[in-house]
Amino acid sequence: MRRPSRRALYADPVSTISTIPGTTADPAADPGPDRRADAVGVPRIGVLAVQGDVREHLAALTALGAEGVTVRRPAEVEAIDGLVIPGGESTVMDKLVRAFDLREPLLRRIAEGMPAYGSCAGMIMLADRIADARPDQQTLGGLDITVRRNAFGRQVDSFEQDLDYAWGDPSTTGTVHAVFIRAPWVEQAGPGVEVLARVSEGPAAGRIVAVRQGNLMATSFHPEVGADRRIHAEFVSIVREHRLQQSGARQSPEREDTA
Repeated sequence: MRRPSRRALYADPVSTISTIPGTTADPAADPGPDRRADAVGVPRIGVLAVQGDVREHLAALTALGAEGVTVRRPAEVEAIDGLVIPGGESTVMDKLVRAFDLREPLLRRIAEGMPAYGSCAGMIMLADRIADARPDQQTLGGLDITVRRNAFGRQVDSFEQDLDYAWGDPSTTGTVHAVFIRAPWVEQAGPGVEVLARVSEGPAAGRIVAVRQGNLMATSFHPEVGADRRIHAEFVSIVREHRLQQSGARQSPEREDTA
């Protein structure tokens, strides 16, 4: 996939909902809950497609062997193994999630342990608290963090930086090239939250920009805009592991007490 131009990267986020060749990412398709896991073990990962850079996340997931699908309706929430919440505008995303009747099924699935990954605005949507939230703004929550919206400044303050990253896979090494576009940062992280990356230099040095808590992970930056798939690969691994655990729980019969 051709890397977007710098001008395109730093443009205001807009919806890019579309179907990626080789996937079933059709917003009009209703897969039904029985399609949540297929026989060959390919994880079905949804991308919340109400607003934001949906297409890029779908392409990254597909490149890693996952089935990437768009999520715009409640029935589609029931048919996925994991969820990506893309960058965009968190206040608009919040309103559309409620307008599409997605809030309650998303809250339930996340509470049940469904893996979810949020980038930029997606981090805000997964945060339990927003330091500068609008009066009517709501999040899906799940991550015990406090975030600040647009913490690095306005659109013109967008920047790129190489960051040290705490990879979950010991075989994965190296820094990650992070693209920050009107990005949030984490002002406070609870004791159960693992900090994966911090800003390495500049006036915001030390600020937390990537976290994980259980099956939930989030980054302030946009890994989907480049060719580096390692962060998406980490999330796909989380989804695969969760599916294995769920499959084992379903297949293990309850033992009777024969004593």
